[in-house]
Amino acid sequence: MITQTPKILTVSQLNFYVKSVLDSDPRLNYVFLTGEISNLTDHYRSGHIYLSLKDDKSVIRSVMFSGNARNLKFKPLEGMKVICRGRVTLYEATGQYQYYIEDMQPDGLGALYQAYEQLKTKLETEGLFDKSHKKPIPEFPNTIAIITSPTGAALQDIRNIISRRYPSVNLVICPVLVQGENAALQLTDAVNKLSDNLACDTIIIGRGGGSIEDLWAFNNENLARAIYNCKIPVISAVGHETDFTICDFVSDLRAPTPSAAAEIAVPDKSELFSYFEGQKQYARSLIENRINEYKSIVFANTNRLFALSPMDKISKARGEMEILSHKIQSAANSKFETIKQESLSLGLTLEAINPITLLKRGYSVATCNGKTVSSLNDVQIGDQVNIAVSDGEIISKVIEKQ
Repeated sequence: MITQTPKILTVSQLNFYVKSVLDSDPRLNYVFLTGEISNLTDHYRSGHIYLSLKDDKSVIRSVMFSGNARNLKFKPLEGMKVICRGRVTLYEATGQYQYYIEDMQPDGLGALYQAYEQLKTKLETEGLFDKSHKKPIPEFPNTIAIITSPTGAALQDIRNIISRRYPSVNLVICPVLVQGENAALQLTDAVNKLSDNLACDTIIIGRGGGSIEDLWAFNNENLARAIYNCKIPVISAVGHETDFTICDFVSDLRAPTPSAAAEIAVPDKSELFSYFEGQKQYARSLIENRINEYKSIVFANTNRLFALSPMDKISKARGEMEILSHKIQSAANSKFETIKQESLSLGLTLEAINPITLLKRGYSVATCNGKTVSSLNDVQIGDQVNIAVSDGEIISKVIEKQ
């Protein structure tokens, strides 16, 4: 019996193989995990967070790198129960399998964050967040619609800023609930009605800050699709600068706060006045320069006209025209006389060679069969010969040729 020698691996080879097995398993590349934080180490210089996640029976080493850690909206603490999203892999240097955390939320809010991430991924895949679909915000709107709570501070902030910056704009207030069971339905209905009726130039939708539960109405899928299909540009102004909702991603423009949305939606009248005053001064300067330029041209031309004495030129030109007229008349008379003499000479020449004149002198012309007879060979005995004389024609017949 032949036995095969077993293949001997190095530790690095084994760890590399195990890591590749873990990394190739798609179920381990997207894992939601709940547990309690322990052995927490926050490296402030690098920004990485090292910790363990444990329950009552097991523990797993975990790490959250700075690129993901900087997006945390809370400070992880020892003993805090959290829900994480990440992937499982092996750290080859120590041979320990680890959990690489990409997102972390306090437990109790985990279900909401998970639903938020799932809806965000779904809509992003469908293209609802694409920049190519974003509509530009009008620079000088006539009417702005504000969809928010009629009793919230956000509405007063928006109205105060717009009235100060651009008081000529018309404001349409759409009072809705911004949190609670019916809030998403009212928000969606307001967007659809404004869009269907083209009731304004710009829509501002939002509210003040709050917890994820407070802002949850703005993470509604129907509201997101209504904003995406809206014919009017939409500015999202939900919460504070660090709050992000689905409404922010699908809107044509996100403002960090409701006050910022008001500043984005309208120009500043003082800036406009300064701009137009500058343009007025610029136009006045151009006109004055052009007038002065034309004045200089007119003055120079006037001096030139006086120096050239136009009346003298006219008088000289009139004398030259009279001389030229006499020359033309004399040349015409001379030419006419020459033509007259040439015509008389030509008439005498024509008269001299006129056949009728020759016939009057006693000559005659004989023709036979329509051809002039100039030889005996032109006629035969018995042919009829026509003889033209000055006063008629003689019809004859050939009886003999000599």
